[in-house]
Amino acid sequence: MPKISPELLSILRCPVTGASLIQDGEELVAAVADESGVKPRYTIEDGIPLLLPPELLAAATAAGSAQHDPAAGTPA
Repeated sequence: MPKISPELLSILRCPVTGASLIQDGEELVAAVADESGVKPRYTIEDGIPLLLPPELLAAATAAGSAQHDPAAGTPA
């Protein structure tokens, strides 16, 4: 499990609520709930926190896989 350093955690903020983040296993969790009463959660991949709101994460993941695959844009 990647451990985020306390120094980094002290400056990171939730992009949805602006609250500080707490590491919970392989995720970061906002210290404060959003308008719907849910504390946003963010995954950590290869030691890097993915601080995108959930509605943007799916779109970024889909777009990123096509943009970063050199073979995806070349004709066969």
